[in-house]
Amino acid sequence: MNEIKICVIGLGYVGLPLARLFSTKYKTIGFDMNVKRCEMLMAGHDATLEVPDELLQDAINNHGFKCTADIENIRDFNFYIVAVPTPVDKHNNPDLTPLYGASETVGKVINKGDIVVYESTVYPGVTEDECIPVVEKVSGLKFNEDFFAGYSPERINPGDKLHTVEKIKKVTSGSTPEIGKIVNDVYASVITAGTHLAPTMKVAEAAKVIENSQRDINIAFVNELSKIFSRMGIDTNDVLEAASTKWNFLPFKPGLVGGHCIGVDPYYLAQCAMTCGYNPEIILAGRRMNDSMGEYVAAQTIKLMLKKGIQVLGSNILILGFTFKENCPDCRNTKVVDIVKVLEEYNLNIDIYDPWASPAIAKHEYNIDITNELPADKYDAVILAVSHKEFIELDVKSLCKEKHVVFDVKGFLDKEIVDGRL
Repeated sequence: MNEIKICVIGLGYVGLPLARLFSTKYKTIGFDMNVKRCEMLMAGHDATLEVPDELLQDAINNHGFKCTADIENIRDFNFYIVAVPTPVDKHNNPDLTPLYGASETVGKVINKGDIVVYESTVYPGVTEDECIPVVEKVSGLKFNEDFFAGYSPERINPGDKLHTVEKIKKVTSGSTPEIGKIVNDVYASVITAGTHLAPTMKVAEAAKVIENSQRDINIAFVNELSKIFSRMGIDTNDVLEAASTKWNFLPFKPGLVGGHCIGVDPYYLAQCAMTCGYNPEIILAGRRMNDSMGEYVAAQTIKLMLKKGIQVLGSNILILGFTFKENCPDCRNTKVVDIVKVLEEYNLNIDIYDPWASPAIAKHEYNIDITNELPADKYDAVILAVSHKEFIELDVKSLCKEKHVVFDVKGFLDKEIVDGRL
């Protein structure tokens, strides 16, 4: 293949860090249909906070990195990387709409000899059975004769400044052995942690989807333990701390499971299993358990209020945190929403304080009002839902009325001030 020129399609939490990294070695352009997103990036700021402004500005000023929403600007490239979201619909069925759209975009610009690599999380077979046919139809080119493909599952951990994209080992694959080696070499040239070349694209797809499914099931197990130990009057975190003294105990913690990966990917694996005629009992049981935790937190908080004789109707509740994880502005698939929905059924007054989340995004995506400023009111109950670093020094008791309840979802607060926790 001639000089590698890379175009990354989709400049979100996955695509932008990858594009920025590739720009240090190759001519690289980022494509996103969101014009405002591209304009903000070209001004040197990433609203997701995944790429520090100094690194983004260095890529633009010193490495020629560009972001565009104009498809005409990406025709002169030969190594296309698709990094768009793969959500589920309201019935938890895989929604491949973003992938179809990105594949159409690739089909409009791909030329003979070019390679398209997919990074979006999917179940085994999606790249070859769903995406490639779209590229073929739009381009008029024939797969594995005129153009080629690869699959390299994304391994981005939003908000994690230690395990950045280049420091996480990357799985790669290609539609032929020769293309697999090319794809692997391109990634290996920038991924300092190294790469693993899988024998086929389906193996690479399967590897990705089980990574998060495994984590989901393990968290579901400790969430179930939390419900059991709560009935027994035992602190789950104390139990886990004791059990963790054994060298091979897996230190998972109970909590809300949201986000774009762990709370979504198991449904992709389940869908694939069912199309093969197999009912994935453990995978779906884990999903049911984890999806129930928001409702459980709300119910436990109400129960504690009633035990203390606190009037529930019309009471004031403060929720600390709205994002799906700590120290990150990402609100995708946040399960704090589930807590809010249940509490709203009791006609409460609910305030949500999150110094990281965008109030505009919360309103647009969930029709929920949040604030970036700590309210001055006094509350009947406080629920710590996300363990942002800003909450470490927060005097939670000062936010409460004399008779109150504090529920700690994350096991983050001093036990002496907490009435209940997972």
